[in-house]
Amino acid sequence: MPIKIIMPALSPTMTEGNLAKWHKGEGDNVEPGDVLAEIETDKATMEVEAVDSGTLGKIIVPDGSERVAVNEVIGFLLEDGEDAGSIDTNDTPAANAAETAPAAAPVSHTVGDDNAPRATPLARRLAEQAGIDLATVAGTGARGKITRADIETLTGAGGKSATPAAATTTASSENRLFASPLARRLAVEAGLDLSAIAGTGPQGRIVKADVEKAKSAPPATVAKAAPAADVIESDRYEVVPMSAMRKVVAERMVHSKSNVPHFYLSVDCEIDELLKVRFSLNERFEDGKLSVNDFVIRACALALMEVPEANAGWVGDGTMRLYKTADISVAVALDEGLITPIIPDAESKGLAEISAKMKDLAGRARDGKLTPEEYQGGSFTISNLGMFGIKQFDAVINEPQGCILAVGAGEPRPVVKNGEIVPATVMTCTLSCDHRVVDGATGAKLLSAIKRLIEYPPAMLL
Repeated sequence: MPIKIIMPALSPTMTEGNLAKWHKGEGDNVEPGDVLAEIETDKATMEVEAVDSGTLGKIIVPDGSERVAVNEVIGFLLEDGEDAGSIDTNDTPAANAAETAPAAAPVSHTVGDDNAPRATPLARRLAEQAGIDLATVAGTGARGKITRADIETLTGAGGKSATPAAATTTASSENRLFASPLARRLAVEAGLDLSAIAGTGPQGRIVKADVEKAKSAPPATVAKAAPAADVIESDRYEVVPMSAMRKVVAERMVHSKSNVPHFYLSVDCEIDELLKVRFSLNERFEDGKLSVNDFVIRACALALMEVPEANAGWVGDGTMRLYKTADISVAVALDEGLITPIIPDAESKGLAEISAKMKDLAGRARDGKLTPEEYQGGSFTISNLGMFGIKQFDAVINEPQGCILAVGAGEPRPVVKNGEIVPATVMTCTLSCDHRVVDGATGAKLLSAIKRLIEYPPAMLL
């Protein structure tokens, strides 16, 4: 009996993902451990390995398919002696119950269809912005679903030549007025000619504000189209879709800032002694260079062991977590968003091990190769923007953790010592605390311990 290949859940919270690429084609032999496909989540691209041997009999969900639900059948594996004729594509979950067309043959939707065209949310938004009727678009995604690539092909945004279907759609749209449904209704009620109104929405689309402006303008102004030389609003910006990672970051930051009662504590740390120790160690050991951030990670881990009540997180329903180890999350900036790989048990690791681990995690984070357990969880977060010259900032707490440390740049500043003003290299650190689990005094004790360790780094080596 053919073996179903299903969309895996690569993390406990994953509900859907993108099938980026198949590494095996129909008819290829498959052995346990072979890489079948690449799955894109909001944080990384991960490889899916085969657990059974056989022949890849049929691919149900093709390359590039977006928002594929977890546990949806994406293909079938044939055992010895079986052929493709034994595959029953109706024997799948409801999501795959419809008849599946070959991957290379797009399914066309016409205006007369009883069901609305199937399209990804991004494809629908792009089609609406471009004034394209989805009913005339040929979908090339899974089961004929219309994807972003199909819309970009029609508009020319994808850099591909338009298909015959695209040419028809474009030709029929040349004289079409792009206006929102609300704008059309308001124009009819006001007796206004839409063709005489200059649109300021995306790609010159007429929106409600344009109609309201036309209603209040003198008749001569309304009837006169905007001069060709005028720059319409759509020429001033570009509407672009957010990446999956950026969407998740946005949602989590809004939730944290809206629901977590933040309070902030700042302290200035003199780091001249730290820089001397760092220089000395880097001179003697050439295997890997220590960074200031490595010392900060080590200081935070030891401080959390010294003030364990600050190593906490909010659970809800009258409960909180008290972490037994210092699992330090470190914010790493990516082109499409932010990720926080974790150094587990940082209190038991030396500076050299922390440095090597951090370089490995950051490199694989930028390549999208982290596994979920390497960036999900953690008990405390560090966000360092000192390399950008930022003097001080307040970071948003990484739920469900109770604290995050924002680290600024080390810079020469005048300080008072023994009644005299002298120069020193000073770095401002700001601790954001969740007041539900960390009180002001507890946060102050933790930040004081971090400052003491940073200012006297030999204590980290004990």
